[in-house]
Amino acid sequence: MRIAVYSGSFDPVHNGHVALTRYVAMLPEVDEVWLLVTPHNPLKPLATSATFEQRMEMTRLAVAGLSGVRVMDFEAQLPPPHFTYSTLCALRARFPEHSFSLLIGSDNWHIFPSWRNHNEIIREFGLLVYPRPGYETDSATFPPQVRFLADAPTSTEASTDIRAALATSPLPNNSIPADVYTYINTHRLYGRNQDKP
Repeated sequence: MRIAVYSGSFDPVHNGHVALTRYVAMLPEVDEVWLLVTPHNPLKPLATSATFEQRMEMTRLAVAGLSGVRVMDFEAQLPPPHFTYSTLCALRARFPEHSFSLLIGSDNWHIFPSWRNHNEIIREFGLLVYPRPGYETDSATFPPQVRFLADAPTSTEASTDIRAALATSPLPNNSIPADVYTYINTHRLYGRNQDKP
């Protein structure tokens, strides 16, 4: 099968993640989307109030019922640091019957040269790049192995902002799935100290 790998902290997973996952799973060149919840992104500071297991469970809740989508703890089985190229190579070795491509936002495309083995990722696996507001790209300059998903749903949601909002007030409608919001309240994540509607 042809697998689109969507890796992230998902801290917490939000409706922007879900909408994009649904869209990519319906692409004719993609058979499944694998959401890889990363234990820690080497390019980000280690700061979160949700454990890896909690982020896994929230992500499962968010995409429950979506066809062609799997939530994976694969990176947790690998030795750190969890650089993307190493993870993709490990996936290829573990699942040789599948082909893998990496799904990233245009914000990450702008800094992609800072990723370890970025040229090898493009050459050996290929990229699917979705638009992010404020990070315009000229897809005409993309290498042949990189496809720009111009029609993918865009979102201004950011997990960082959602964490900050959750610590002080109820979240606006349509920011995170209802089941995830309930889970956050139940487990008192992100500074939640009481159940709020």
